[in-house]
Amino acid sequence: MPSGKTVKLILYEVLQFAALTVPIFVVMERFASLIRDVKGGDLTAYWLVVATSIAYVTSVTLLVWVPLKYLILKRRTFVSEITQWRPTALAYIILCTFPCFAILIASSKVQVDRGHKLDQFTELPVSLVLFSLICVDIIERIRPCKLIGQSDSLDPDLDMPGPVLTHLEHVTTVTGQLHTDEGQNGLTQGHPEARNGSTSGRWQDIPGSPSRSALSSRAPSRSYLYSSSSRPRSYSGPLGSLWRKDGRSEVFVDSFMFWLDTVEMVRVAGEPAVFFSAWVFPVYILAFMSILRMVITPNNPLLSLAGFALQDLPFFVIRVALIVVFGYVTPVLYPLKNVLVSLTFIYFTFLTKLRIFKRQSMF
Repeated sequence: MPSGKTVKLILYEVLQFAALTVPIFVVMERFASLIRDVKGGDLTAYWLVVATSIAYVTSVTLLVWVPLKYLILKRRTFVSEITQWRPTALAYIILCTFPCFAILIASSKVQVDRGHKLDQFTELPVSLVLFSLICVDIIERIRPCKLIGQSDSLDPDLDMPGPVLTHLEHVTTVTGQLHTDEGQNGLTQGHPEARNGSTSGRWQDIPGSPSRSALSSRAPSRSYLYSSSSRPRSYSGPLGSLWRKDGRSEVFVDSFMFWLDTVEMVRVAGEPAVFFSAWVFPVYILAFMSILRMVITPNNPLLSLAGFALQDLPFFVIRVALIVVFGYVTPVLYPLKNVLVSLTFIYFTFLTKLRIFKRQSMF
């Protein structure tokens, strides 16, 4: 009976391999059907494209994908030392996403050159390519976590607890500290000298004196150090179930939100006016450039710069150009999002370091 870790490993690898192969077969079959229709129903061209897709998948699987997975699972030195980017994500983008986008561009070029408008490759092929990309990203993020029980992720972003007791320390009262010091110096410990029925020494406590009452009123206390967060970790009231959170489920939400802008850009490429024009080339090229952000690990500081340089700034330029040429083929919300993200990145990253923005009188 295989262990739970083995079952999880097999499940992840099967899902990633399916995400690698299925989009290529679907897109290539759709392209083969397009070539057959363009050439007047020629089945030879159809089966030639299908055979090419099978040969391609077999070659990249045996020559690239399987050796790479073997090195990663065996934790070879030069692979295990990679912590700032993800080799599996890079291999997937090159082996699957790039050829799929290339076939989509080639299908547009073939139809425009032949004067046909038969297939826009909308819905199933494009959605399948993007969905497989998101699935690979989710698997890479959730791989350190277990699938049953509570979350044990090593990623601090997956679990953001509220106030938690992290340290417990006994604090001695001032009176106790004074007696300790006296004992160490031999002032009150040992053999005190009696003078007129009173204890003599350097320190004397007069009953009822303000100093004694003030020091004695300080009961032993404990200091607590809490982690900085304004949200409580748990809530045990009648609506306690609504306060529950798990970082593993949030990975799915974050991944889809991470790719939402790229999905919208690819959707614009499926518009007939854009797909059957030369604008399909820069749209798909910029969409592919934004996908390269997947190679960077989620917690890497370079991810912000990559989002600005590979997505928000070029997407803003191309969307403004598309709106000028084709009208409102994309919602205005997306270029507004791109320009706001770009401006805030430039301001908080570069401009706030200038001397003029360091004045105390400014807000």
